[in-house]
Amino acid sequence: MSTVGLIAKLPAAEGKGAELAEAFKVAFDHVNKESGTRYYILHADATNADLLWVYELYENQEAATAHMTADWFGPFGQSLAPLMGGRPEMFFLTPIQGKGL
Repeated sequence: MSTVGLIAKLPAAEGKGAELAEAFKVAFDHVNKESGTRYYILHADATNADLLWVYELYENQEAATAHMTADWFGPFGQSLAPLMGGRPEMFFLTPIQGKGL
């Protein structure tokens, strides 16, 4: 099976970008233990302090599904809700080639 990529666009509520980024760190305690997660990188937008991006790369679809259905994932998402300025947008990708694949 092929690797699965995901880019998530996370709009923070006005003035809450740094707070959202800080709250997001909780995910890394869990993600660092996921064997099928290759990359899970939180980015600040270079031009908008209230916009975050997450780049994710999984070994396969099963690893991506395991991440999104993990016991911690739902409560984590709910904890971010008060800091969000809109719904996250998720873009699923199929990596073709590149350094690190």
